[in-house]
Amino acid sequence: MAVRFPLRPPDIYRLGGGRHISAEVGVHSDVIRIVARLDEQAAAISDVLCTAAQDDAPELPRDDTMRELMRAAMRDQLQTIFRALLQDIDATQIVVPPTHTEYARALARQDIPIKAMLRAHRLGQRRLGEVVVAELQAAGLAPESQVAVIETLTRTLSKYVDVLSQQALAAYQGEHRLRLAARRIAGEAQIREVLDGAKVVDTEAVSLAIGYPLAWEHLALVVWYPSVDAAHDRLASRWDFVRALAVVAESTASPLLVDTDRTASWVWLPYHRVPGNAVGNIREFVRLRTHAPNLAIGLMGCGVEGFRRSHRQAQRARTAAGQGIGQSNVVVAATDAGIVSAALLDADVEETRGWVADVLGPLASDTDDDARLREVLRNYLNFGRPYRVAEELRLRLETVKSDLQRAVARRGRPIDDKRNVEVALLACQRYGAAVLRPPLD
Repeated sequence: MAVRFPLRPPDIYRLGGGRHISAEVGVHSDVIRIVARLDEQAAAISDVLCTAAQDDAPELPRDDTMRELMRAAMRDQLQTIFRALLQDIDATQIVVPPTHTEYARALARQDIPIKAMLRAHRLGQRRLGEVVVAELQAAGLAPESQVAVIETLTRTLSKYVDVLSQQALAAYQGEHRLRLAARRIAGEAQIREVLDGAKVVDTEAVSLAIGYPLAWEHLALVVWYPSVDAAHDRLASRWDFVRALAVVAESTASPLLVDTDRTASWVWLPYHRVPGNAVGNIREFVRLRTHAPNLAIGLMGCGVEGFRRSHRQAQRARTAAGQGIGQSNVVVAATDAGIVSAALLDADVEETRGWVADVLGPLASDTDDDARLREVLRNYLNFGRPYRVAEELRLRLETVKSDLQRAVARRGRPIDDKRNVEVALLACQRYGAAVLRPPLD
């Protein structure tokens, strides 16, 4: 049986948000009678509204637990509204029932789009209006009374529904923020584990968890501001800056960003294949922006090892260039003159070997033929003309041209990343067999 509340004398009855309404006694009596009848049918009405909402919003979950929670939330919401009307409680004073906020949080935990919840709320409000009209017609009110009653109920019901919907929305958004924060923290922990290298990485599983393709090619960056004051109020825009930079650098997919503190972030740009002039495009992008953060750029790396290696190189480039105190719009790359020695050639030999293999492919093999091709290619990148290479190495011009074609074919891709190839060839010249692949038997 529906709960009954004592009603005030109907000569001046306060209804909906504390607004005094002076009207005929009959209109107020009809309003109270209709609301009381709706209160008695709250459970049945909630079933109707829930069915309609799920039909109109197919994204809403269909499992038994969520269906039951939705019905309980709708029923409790309707009873809250109806009884607030009967008790003349101000719309700003009503509190959303726990089941309603719990359903909103449950939707957020299941990553149901917020637009689905809002669409369900709008549909529920519209269907509730239809139920009210049907109840008025069933009550047999005179036409003139129906108009006054429906105007009063529509106005006040709308206020109550809006208040409850806003509270449910706040519950959804709060839960969503918590989930995003939890995912970010968990993702950053996994990224640090990958960088640490102490555990074997399940590339596919970790890629799925952090939303970044670890098996691809990577270009790592360190993004930082010279001071906390310079970084103030720019944390929110740092993501926008990195996303725009990724587009300019022709990244194949979305970048990965980890905030290390208020002034600095680690960034990785993923690629299906090694890009042509990513570093040059990044430099130009930063140059054209006022108060852009500083950037240190590693070398391109492949797979999990390349992910780690490029990051270490970016960190070394930042260290070698200094921290940029008091400066902005600074861009340093591991291939820059004066940086390359600290960033790569003074790194441990194993790391250098892995990077050389990434850049040169089979051309990094320790064979006499590959050594000859590397020498021809290194001179060509230095002089820029085949005939100059022929003069320097005392070879026939046709031989030089043939060797250049063979070197590119041996590498497996065009020389779009000239600076990386130059540095890799320099590493081969300096370290010799220590950074080369053993020959295949």
